[in-house]
Amino acid sequence: MRSLNATVSPLLLDAINTHVEKEGLSHETLARAVAELSRLFTKGRADLSRLYLEDTTSAAAYLQYFLPVNLCKIQVLLDELPDETFLEKEARRFSVLDLGAGPGTAGLAVLDWLHHGRRTLAEHLSVMAIDISRLALRQAERLWNMYARMAGITSSRLQTQQADLRRIHSGSLREQIERAGPFDLIILGNCLNEMWSESSDQTTARAGLITTALSWLSPHGTLMIVEPALRGTSRELHQVRDQLLAEKRCTVYSPCLHEKGCPALLNMDDWCHEERAWEPPASITQIDREVGFIKDALKFSYLLLRTDGRTITPRSPETFRMVSELRKLKGDTRAWLCNELGRCEVGRLDRAETDLNSAWDECQRGTIVQIEHITRKDGASLGRIPDRSAVHIVRSV
Repeated sequence: MRSLNATVSPLLLDAINTHVEKEGLSHETLARAVAELSRLFTKGRADLSRLYLEDTTSAAAYLQYFLPVNLCKIQVLLDELPDETFLEKEARRFSVLDLGAGPGTAGLAVLDWLHHGRRTLAEHLSVMAIDISRLALRQAERLWNMYARMAGITSSRLQTQQADLRRIHSGSLREQIERAGPFDLIILGNCLNEMWSESSDQTTARAGLITTALSWLSPHGTLMIVEPALRGTSRELHQVRDQLLAEKRCTVYSPCLHEKGCPALLNMDDWCHEERAWEPPASITQIDREVGFIKDALKFSYLLLRTDGRTITPRSPETFRMVSELRKLKGDTRAWLCNELGRCEVGRLDRAETDLNSAWDECQRGTIVQIEHITRKDGASLGRIPDRSAVHIVRSV
């Protein structure tokens, strides 16, 4: 596992900046395009065209600002995968299917991640990228070739295919994907929410796409879904998760520590998302200053799905994922936790702090933590960590 603070590699930034500079757009034009894309991705989703990357200005703004951010999110999740995912074998390619690839964000994320941690496997990487935008796929090819040349990688492969993922069940496209598979990793990055948004049963349509994609995984492969951390898009992802699990299509490797219905769906105001520390590059910080953004953390919702039953950690009623920030109150520290018992609020009074439970202060959103003997008064929903209870961090973020 690399640094807990995600950052964009200088090599990758050089490739992105070189590509964007060739477009000849002024910095002011790029900043305005970033602001408009951000509006469409958040408040103006009804106006977002699925072909927004066909516009050259929008495409350049996406490369300069959103690609590095989304790439880091994927690399954070690559750190979560089990080591055997990347076992190096002679004459064996590591195969990735990038669905809704855009300008190749996911493929580049894997290539860059392997280059800086598993260089031999980077040479054996094979990515099949599928997207509806021909311009975006051309950008993906240029960025891939530019990065590989700068990094001295000669044997990796990128194959692109223009297609509408909503028609992935069609004979020719499906046959082409199946010939290229099975895949060690399948990634859908920020694209599931853009499909079937106007459907009367978008959950079933999206779950059907995921079900098909799961059939293309290698026996111990992983399907990664990354979505915006908005309440609406996150809750839609929770609903897809619940349908896939109800139909027993897969199990959740991470973030969930159970296969029961998502407890965040019980309250309309709840949703589950991640927030990870990162070090933004200067190019993003400059745009943030000009348009009034604060991109000080990576925020996203995600699922890592598998068909072999593997989980990120052994499950138990005493093992939880923290699904909120740690809140410091007067004389108390609280957070929301989730596991097979549901979503619960737990706190530790300052007077109950001991060496046994001091790890509670180190937890943050996304931490997997084991807590022994949470107590509750009769009829109370708030759980308490007493002075005799041991708190152990199973996995930090």
